[in-house]
Amino acid sequence: MDKISNLKTIILKTLDSNKALDIVTINLEGKSSIADYMIIASGTSSRHIQALSEQVFNEFKKNGIQNCKIEGKDSNEWKLVDGIDLIVHIFNPEKRKFYELEKMWSELIPKEKLMI
Repeated sequence: MDKISNLKTIILKTLDSNKALDIVTINLEGKSSIADYMIIASGTSSRHIQALSEQVFNEFKKNGIQNCKIEGKDSNEWKLVDGIDLIVHIFNPEKRKFYELEKMWSELIPKEKLMI
């Protein structure tokens, strides 16, 4: 198993063990150069979303991703943890439904429309 797949498994277990809801993984290979995978999850409250983002951030650091960062630190509704090759979005359920990232990124994108 390669390093990214191992890290993805660790992050998924971290989210699950910390009671994240509706965890989805999207393979971005052939869709975007921003990352290899995107993980989307929901939290039950602003404190839960904050705690989940910090747990994911710490796992990235423990696993050698030194350039990782958390976006949306001032938001109570979402966080993005950028682990370079693995991006984790954590939303409250209403914001998640509004943005529909699963739908947007799961659809097949013709190669002519891919942005590099």
